[in-house]
Amino acid sequence: MEDLDAIRQDVADACRVMAARGLADGVLGHVSVRVDDEHMFIRCRGPRERGLVFTVPDDIRLVDLDGHGDLAGGYAVPAELPLHAEVLRRRPEVRAVVHAHPFAVVAADLAGHPIRPVLGAFDIPGAHLAAGGVPVHPRSVLVRNRDLAAEMVASMGDRPVVVLRGHGLTATGELPAEAVLRALSVDTIARMTLAVAGAGGVPSAISNEDLAELPDLGSGFNQDTAWRHELARLP
Repeated sequence: MEDLDAIRQDVADACRVMAARGLADGVLGHVSVRVDDEHMFIRCRGPRERGLVFTVPDDIRLVDLDGHGDLAGGYAVPAELPLHAEVLRRRPEVRAVVHAHPFAVVAADLAGHPIRPVLGAFDIPGAHLAAGGVPVHPRSVLVRNRDLAAEMVASMGDRPVVVLRGHGLTATGELPAEAVLRALSVDTIARMTLAVAGAGGVPSAISNEDLAELPDLGSGFNQDTAWRHELARLP
């Protein structure tokens, strides 16, 4: 029970960080974590919904992949629960799924700017993530059923992040922290891309030589320290 409580707290923290960082303003966006092959914790909306920034552990509910489970107290699963469930069904290596609506990511894609490694040491994990490719799902629909979710997962392929055109992004990870940090890196690249293009420049990828020189600073720094910082800056 203590472990499950810790997982619920992790999901709630991830929701708050997303909101604080502008990845999911207002009441949109959600985070899930696989509990076993048939169940997940997911951020649900209650009768007194106030938005992601106010998420508490009680908002994180245990449900099966079809959305049935602990919904006492007037809670309801998000309409896009199939988005989470289909990723977990088709990507057994994935444990955490984040769905967010970052403005800059959507704007950059609509402007025709792909997510590419335009930054180097500015964000090393982001550079490597972008170099591996960030695919785009071409549909702007609400991913509200398994068929639409399967299309999104197909667009994602084996990559950890996919941009949803005119919609947002879906990011994955072993932990909610990893998934959110990946989403943050994509958002950083998108914002820098828009800034460069807006200043009249051409957002170009760094060289393969420079990319190869970017060291892996390890998960202790890239994830653990980075996540402690994100939690510490929460209101």
